[in-house]
Amino acid sequence: MTLTSRMRRWYHRAGELGMTWYNAPYRAAIARARRDEEDLFMLLVFSETLGVPNPASWYTLELQPLLLERFHDWHRRMGMEHSPLDTMRCC
Repeated sequence: MTLTSRMRRWYHRAGELGMTWYNAPYRAAIARARRDEEDLFMLLVFSETLGVPNPASWYTLELQPLLLERFHDWHRRMGMEHSPLDTMRCC
């Protein structure tokens, strides 16, 4: 292994450690904000099915099959014991 490749690896590792150290205090806040965004997006996609009028339902209808896998976790996180959809049983 040459000196330049070892230096590159060292710089790369030092950069990773620096980013980890810098982002550590904000990791929980970032994860919470990301989860809140995903929850809002799930509500937007499934709002027409839940009975909430949605002006963008035509565009979000095709996303429902892609998000069905995460629907169970979402409705449990929102405080609903069972699926609010009559046509879909996930619990």
